[in-house]
Amino acid sequence: MKKILSLLLAVAMLFSLAIPAFAEEAEEETPVTPYTVPADVEGKIVILHTNDVHGAVENYAKVATLKKMFADAGAEVLLVDAGDFSQGETYVSTSQGASAIELMNLVGYEVAAPGNHEFDYGYENLKELEKLAEFPILAANIKFDGKLAFGDHVVVEKGGKKIGIFGLDTPETATKAHPAKIKGVTFDGGEELYAVAKAEVEALKAEKVDLIVCLSHLGIDDESAANGNRSIDMLAKVEGIDLLIDGHSHSTLEKMKEVTDGTGKVGDTVVTSTGTKIANVGVVIIDADKNITTENVPVEAITDTDETVAESAKAVVDAVNELYGQVFAKSEVALNGERAPGNRTEETNLGDLITDAMVWQVTKDGGLDVDDDHVVAITNGGGIRAAIAAGDITRQDVNKVLPFGNTVATIYVTGTDLLEALEASTFCTPTAVGGFPQVSGINFTIDTAATFDAGENYEGTTYAQPKSIARVTINSVNGKDFDANAKYAVITNDFVAAGGDTYYVFKNKNIVDTGVPLDEALMAFITEKLDGVVGETYAAPQGRITAKYVGLDAGKWYTAAAKNVIDKGLMSSTGNGFDADATVTRGTMVQVLYNMEGKPEVNNKMATFPDAQGKWYENAVRWAEQVGITQGNGAGAFNGEAVVTRAELVVFLNRYAEVKGNTVTAEVNLLDYADGENLTEWSIPAFEWAVGAKVIAGKADNRLAPGETATRAELAQILTNYTDFFAPAAQ
Repeated sequence: MKKILSLLLAVAMLFSLAIPAFAEEAEEETPVTPYTVPADVEGKIVILHTNDVHGAVENYAKVATLKKMFADAGAEVLLVDAGDFSQGETYVSTSQGASAIELMNLVGYEVAAPGNHEFDYGYENLKELEKLAEFPILAANIKFDGKLAFGDHVVVEKGGKKIGIFGLDTPETATKAHPAKIKGVTFDGGEELYAVAKAEVEALKAEKVDLIVCLSHLGIDDESAANGNRSIDMLAKVEGIDLLIDGHSHSTLEKMKEVTDGTGKVGDTVVTSTGTKIANVGVVIIDADKNITTENVPVEAITDTDETVAESAKAVVDAVNELYGQVFAKSEVALNGERAPGNRTEETNLGDLITDAMVWQVTKDGGLDVDDDHVVAITNGGGIRAAIAAGDITRQDVNKVLPFGNTVATIYVTGTDLLEALEASTFCTPTAVGGFPQVSGINFTIDTAATFDAGENYEGTTYAQPKSIARVTINSVNGKDFDANAKYAVITNDFVAAGGDTYYVFKNKNIVDTGVPLDEALMAFITEKLDGVVGETYAAPQGRITAKYVGLDAGKWYTAAAKNVIDKGLMSSTGNGFDADATVTRGTMVQVLYNMEGKPEVNNKMATFPDAQGKWYENAVRWAEQVGITQGNGAGAFNGEAVVTRAELVVFLNRYAEVKGNTVTAEVNLLDYADGENLTEWSIPAFEWAVGAKVIAGKADNRLAPGETATRAELAQILTNYTDFFAPAAQ
């Protein structure tokens, strides 16, 4: 352990890193049944696995314990990791991964694959970690200067069986790592990735192995799907792999089963993963007939602890905490560090704070080549890694948020470049993407229902250049009109400035690097500008980014109508976006009509419907009662949560039309509809009006479907039809 501690101290002093707190606030724990090793594992092969540990070093002692438990039960145990072991918590980042390797050696790992975050400290650093490791690091799809950069595969013998293991790393590393730190390194992706995997399978078959295992840091994130770089995409093209142990997307075994229709398999390949930070340890049991079972064992269920590993991990933790645990400020508000929904999907208060700090850092002494109203800041949401709770803030907390050691930099771009960067970086919003821009000085809107106009991938990246700007509109820059031809100073981090993530358009610009680490800039902003207190100004996002039409698909029949009613303020999104298939309730129906009326002031006390008092639709019910649109449910209550049938929807709208005098219709014969003769008497006048006014046309099978529950998509279309025919008060 002396080697680990000396590395920690040396690196900490060399880089003066601000280090984050190790553990998040404890949540109330649910009792977990202690794990017991199955009784029949003697002689069987057991593969224990972890992935995306990200510096959760305190849990390595539990991994060591589980390894011993299976060994004591007579199993042939193999321990492996699927990447992202050297970066994350400060307990590994301060030593640039060396402390993680030392602990993994102590636990007894036998094979690992690198993750994209292994390259955060550069390719050469990872090669040094490879020398320190007492286990091979495998990545068959990574090359340096055209030659294999690491080992491609190994054959391990357990219980008289030969296990062939090969490694793969996500091709996204090409844009998720700082370009300057991976010069000469290439990552095969797409069809090249599949070819590499096929070649590895054939090579291992030639060595007559009994089992082929892929250690894959590919993941199953949606953002990886466009280029076919997910593990499940690769397995759809490659046969012969018995077991794939995955990383990168922080997916649990349950999630892996979910994306494989509950089977936990793609073709004949069993897939598994454990989440992140050793919340679980993966257990794969293989019997003599090559039957494979998988399990995630919660770390809390491993009740014993390997004292040797625990003491070594504690020494690392204590050394870092002593150096970087000092309180320097406080926050009166909780700052959002979530991934999704969060910094990778939407504006957050923490993103606002960080980007404001970046602007302050660069502009406080002046010297930029543009006026202040042409200065903006952008940082990639994927670079924001943790939250800050209300209360005291330590240097550890800040570095946990910003652990990469990036520096604050400035580049100069045209408005056209700036717009392209925002379009490229929100191509899949509201689906999470690491490049999502947190901003200062920019107010922009994302039309999430518009289709991203994808061109060819930016050179050397997995992200597409937009052929046109279809989704993003810059509303203003520092309160003034955006000018596509103007020159703007973009203050960002050195990773984004160099074209990292989705920001290729920034590549090859003249970078003015302040040399100030991003975490130190944030701390200085809090202490000097905010007087050591993050206050109510940052209690919520400040409205810099608006995502419109969330949950709408450009190709759906109702999208145009949904956009129309959203723009007119008649309907709004639910917590799930527009939620087109959700049912319409009585509360929604009266609120929509009240919106259409312009939300007039209402004075009646609504004594008739006390169950609506205090509800979000209370004023709408008071108005609807006053003008005669609703008489309640017939039992003295409004019953706002009850769902509305299509017949009831039409009746509600017909009553509103009568209030407005919008009763002009054409003569119709409802018997022309397949179910016209089934209409109830109370609904017939409303349907005659609605059909005659072309407010409703019926379903594709020529039914009015009066008894079916109305959906939000149907309501949007019917409201659009109505407002096209009768101009509403609210426009």
